[in-house]
Amino acid sequence: MRQPSPPGDERSLDDDRPLEHELPLDDERPVDLTPEEEAEIVHQSELRLPVVFELVRRHGIQELQRPVMSLWWSGVAAGMSIGFSVLSQALLIRYLPDAAWSPLLSSFGYCVGFVLVIMAGQQLFTTNTLTAVAPLLASPSLLTLGLLARLWTVVLLANIAGACLFALFVGKTDVLAPELMEQIFAISHHAVEMPASVLVVRGIVAGFLIASLVWILAREEGSHVLLIVMITYLVSLGEFTHVVAGSVEAAFLVFDGRISAQQALAGFLAPALAGNVIGGTVLFALLAYAQIAVEMSDAPKGKPATPPAGAAPTDS
Repeated sequence: MRQPSPPGDERSLDDDRPLEHELPLDDERPVDLTPEEEAEIVHQSELRLPVVFELVRRHGIQELQRPVMSLWWSGVAAGMSIGFSVLSQALLIRYLPDAAWSPLLSSFGYCVGFVLVIMAGQQLFTTNTLTAVAPLLASPSLLTLGLLARLWTVVLLANIAGACLFALFVGKTDVLAPELMEQIFAISHHAVEMPASVLVVRGIVAGFLIASLVWILAREEGSHVLLIVMITYLVSLGEFTHVVAGSVEAAFLVFDGRISAQQALAGFLAPALAGNVIGGTVLFALLAYAQIAVEMSDAPKGKPATPPAGAAPTDS
C-alpha cells in the first residue's frame, strides 16, 4: 500500500508515479561490483535508443558527404558481391536433394553476398534507406534532401551496374557448368515472374528487415556475421524481394535473352524498389525516429549535412 506523501509533496495519493526517494541509491546496490562490471553497466546504459539513432545519423552524414566516385565504385563492388548470393544459393540447390526441407539449407547461400557487402563496408542501396535518411529526419532541409537524392541515385545505379557485370561475366564465360547455369536461371525466373503487387508487398518486408539489421548492427559490437546471416536467411526463406539481389537474377535472364530489359525494369526493378523504400524508409526509419523524437528534441540538434567538396550547391 502506498504511503502518504511527505510534507511538501503536492501529489495526490492516487498518483502512481514513482517517488525519487523510492528509487535505489548507488550506495544501496544489492551486490558489490568490480570497476570493470560497473563500467560495463555504464556502457550498456548509454546505448539508449536516442544514442543508437545518433550513431546511425552520424554515419549517414558521413555517407552523404562522400564524393560521387567513391559512392559509385563502392556501389559497383556491392552489386558484384551480392551476385554471390545467387551463385551460392544455386550451388546449394544443385547438390541438395529435391526435398521439401531443402530450402531450409539452400537459403543460407543467399546470406553470402550480404556478408561480403556489409562486412566490407560497401554501398548497398537498401542499407541507405535507413542510414542516409536519419540525418534528414533529424534536421529536415532541402540541402540534406538533395544529398539523399544524390546518394540514392548513384548507389542504386552502381548496384545495378555491378549486378549486370556479375551476371555478364558468369553467364557469358565458362566459369560455371551448364547444369549450374540452368539452376541459376530457374531461381531467377521464380524471382522475377511474380506479379507486381506481390513484388511490392514482399519488397516491403525485405526493406524493413534490412533496415532493422542496420539498426541492430549500430547497437551491437560483436556477432555481426551471425546477425547478418539471421536476417538475410529470413529474407531468402520467405522469398522476400530485394532489389539488388533481384537485379542480378533479372540480369542473368536479360543477357540470356529470356526476358527483355523492359520486362526486367518495369516488371521487377520498379515494384521491388518501391517495396524496399516503403519498408526501409516509410516504415522502419520513420518508426525508429518516432520512438525517440521527443527525447531527441530535448537535446541539441545535430547540424545538417554539408555538401562534399565539389558538389553543386543546394538551396537549404
